[in-house]
Amino acid sequence: MNTTFTTFLIVLSSALPLEAVPKPNILVLLADDLGWRDLAVTGHGQHRTPNLDRLAREGMMFTDAHAAAPICSASRAALLTGQSPARLKYEFVPKFSAGRQQGPWPMITPDFPTDLPPATPTVASLLKAAGYATAFAGKWHLNRHQDHYLGWRPGHGPESFGFDHGVDDFGAHPYGYGAKPPPPLEGDAFPPDHLTDGAIEFLRRDHDRPFLLWMSYYQVHDPFHSLCADRVAWHQARLPAGADPKRARYAAMVETLDHEVGRLLRALEESGKAGNTLVVFTSDNGGHPEVSANGPLRGSKWNLYQGGLRVPWFVRWPGTVKAGGTCADPLIGSDLAATLLDAAGLDPAAAPDGRSFLPRLKGAPEDPSWRERTLIWHFPFYQPETGFEKARKTTGVNDFAVSQTRPQAAVRKGDWKLVHHFETGRDELFNLAADPSEATDLLEREQDRAAGLHQQLFEGLAEAGARLPRP
Repeated sequence: MNTTFTTFLIVLSSALPLEAVPKPNILVLLADDLGWRDLAVTGHGQHRTPNLDRLAREGMMFTDAHAAAPICSASRAALLTGQSPARLKYEFVPKFSAGRQQGPWPMITPDFPTDLPPATPTVASLLKAAGYATAFAGKWHLNRHQDHYLGWRPGHGPESFGFDHGVDDFGAHPYGYGAKPPPPLEGDAFPPDHLTDGAIEFLRRDHDRPFLLWMSYYQVHDPFHSLCADRVAWHQARLPAGADPKRARYAAMVETLDHEVGRLLRALEESGKAGNTLVVFTSDNGGHPEVSANGPLRGSKWNLYQGGLRVPWFVRWPGTVKAGGTCADPLIGSDLAATLLDAAGLDPAAAPDGRSFLPRLKGAPEDPSWRERTLIWHFPFYQPETGFEKARKTTGVNDFAVSQTRPQAAVRKGDWKLVHHFETGRDELFNLAADPSEATDLLEREQDRAAGLHQQLFEGLAEAGARLPRP
């Protein structure tokens, strides 16, 4: 080939339209209530999670990733839309009917969120408009329940938010069998899981365009039960004396989640599509207080201390993301939508409360502005809804106990985090670098810093139109 013709081909290829560059397939793996340290690769010393450990090693692990809310529906709404729960007015979980929290409390909470408005743009609707095949499998929880708990409501389920294909099944989760479980399994066997089966069927289709598969597991949400009897016994024998047996059943659920992720990833590899598939794994919020060891972080699901917000977060994208990498930039759930849109060649600004971390995935040098970005959380409700008076009044570290969460909001900038309590108007100030357990309140020592963060928090809530609790 002559030099002139070769040069012509190089120039021509560089001038090809963006559409000529293959867009990645996207696979989102979302766990339910999985704590940030509940996998072997993130530091748990007992849970056996080889498939998720491998996924982390083959991609990049984000070590300072946060849910957008400490509760499932609010967090999931932010992941899908790139909008904060405060902006969406979706800070809690929907109920069978509209209403408000009732209890012996000094504040009136906002009304329960109900159905996420179908006009709300999502990653799926935007990717679908750009030519993607889209599918959703599993837990939706963004509408009032239809017929049964977590039932998809017609006109308000995934099909109304850009997903062409849906798999509505509880899989191997106890929701599927309730109070009448099938016989327990022996050895290393796992129960059948039709939720993963449906997702695998979608992967195996002969797609003639890129796809988005949003795999939303019910594992490892309570009730804590497992058919894997030998696994439960193995973990029970290794728990400290007097530990709640729920923790052994939970451990078996974690391993079941890992098994199902492994099945799906193997199907992806067998389909020949793994090489051009961006895979993201994360959880919707921090671990459940009764079973998840979130230490050294304080707190758990339902509150705005770090144990309720920190989540595992891995990204694998062969040929783009260097295997074995880590990133300490602070992320929040709304960043996912911005990043996926950016990876598909779309405008990440469509996710207004997120920031694309695509440059970091592609190996860009550290950007100091990430470390100093402002992150805001808003939870204007009471938890737990039942048994509140019996719950502990203080929130500890690895105490495996449910504590009282009262309406609160939080802001983080750099290493500094301020938690505001609406009932009392009191603020707490922590330096996360020196005190990851949020044990030492530095408010009196750093009054100017606290005042500045307090102002940023309420300016951010006002800009989002946040619903506030009232006396």
